[in-house]
Amino acid sequence: MDSEQHITAINPLAGPLDGSIRVPGDKSISHRAVLFSAMAEGTSRISGLLDSGDVRSSIHAVQLLGAHVNLEKQVDGSLAGGITGWGMRGPIQPDCEIDCGNSGTTVRLLMGLIAPWDITACLTGDASLCRRPMRRIVAPLMKMGVHFDPLGCETLPITEHGSRALHAITYESPMASAQLKTAVLLAGLGAHGVTTVNEPAPSRNHTELMLPEYGATTTAGYRTASVHGPCVLQAKEVNVPGDPSSAAFLVCAALLKSGSSLQIEDVSLNTARIGFVRTLERMGADISVQRTGIAGKEPYGIISVRYSDELRGCEVPAEKLASVIDEVPVLSLVAAHAKGVTVFRHVNELKIKESNRLAAIIEGLDQLGIQAWIDGDDLYIEGRPDCAQPSDLVFDAHNDHRLAMTWSLVGLCGSSSVHIIGFESVAISYPTFLETIRGLTA
Repeated sequence: MDSEQHITAINPLAGPLDGSIRVPGDKSISHRAVLFSAMAEGTSRISGLLDSGDVRSSIHAVQLLGAHVNLEKQVDGSLAGGITGWGMRGPIQPDCEIDCGNSGTTVRLLMGLIAPWDITACLTGDASLCRRPMRRIVAPLMKMGVHFDPLGCETLPITEHGSRALHAITYESPMASAQLKTAVLLAGLGAHGVTTVNEPAPSRNHTELMLPEYGATTTAGYRTASVHGPCVLQAKEVNVPGDPSSAAFLVCAALLKSGSSLQIEDVSLNTARIGFVRTLERMGADISVQRTGIAGKEPYGIISVRYSDELRGCEVPAEKLASVIDEVPVLSLVAAHAKGVTVFRHVNELKIKESNRLAAIIEGLDQLGIQAWIDGDDLYIEGRPDCAQPSDLVFDAHNDHRLAMTWSLVGLCGSSSVHIIGFESVAISYPTFLETIRGLTA
């Protein structure tokens, strides 16, 4: 165990979850609001920005590149204020390496952001981020004319040499990845012509929705997105809706805690982000969504959920996995309480997240007496709704915020306390998670 990690006791909730709540701002949109505003001409005004470790990494990165950031903490814990971008003059040469912490989104999008400028940047991160694959971003950017050291680099640290002479490309992506797609499109903003990314399955479309708001000319369709370059983004006002990935943990807690009834308000209802809702519907959950507004082109509204005691297993096909990729750990815990077998198709991407989430899911469910296994590229979970919770459980979150919140639900919604190694990693995306969920008990 890392000497800086702690063991946190998670005790059962005093009662069912009840009431209405707003979760912190969407992490994916928050990253893009910071990065796109830093690229833009003028001062963008942002509200509802998620204050978390990952988003702080993006803020730190754009400051090193010359953006002026004036954000203040709000009563609700969000950040709001202005970001003045570098616009046409471009980013400055950083005088030190850019440490992206634990944030894969920061470093991968940053590669595309830096690509069209004559600067050199050394990109690095924490031990976990330095194990994650970067070749998927490096390969298309090299086709556009960007140079990287060391040659053939697979992981961080990486030194990127941008170029004002980028080539527009049409890239056939081998995977559905919003990070890869966005990196190529951001580089394409500095190339002459149309840069297109085609994907084998749909990925999150926040970039395609947001870039036109900043003045970019884009086209988007099913599994394809393009930008027209060169283009200098223009300052924009952005209101960040609640994060559906964070909401998923409260939703699943309500499904597992008897008597619960919960509404999550002002949460993003982007169809590429609420695959977990559709999955839970197929499992028989009492859950619904109601659209109440739109911020820019991002729809938002209410997710309502009630405790459901007759869940059933279902299949999540490969083409839908991208829409639930961050929620697979907590959906796996729900599957453990459902009757029958749940199958997640083509889940190998889970091996290269903040941790090997696939191995961690199987390890954690085994402690609960639940059979979970891999067959080919698929994850199978055999639910046992009446399985008694063992006592004295200790889960290792592996410095992974999604795992920390998932295993905390075992203690919060179960019959006895659990202990979690590295629970503090929740600060990556939802620093107030435990405080929020305990505040919802009747």
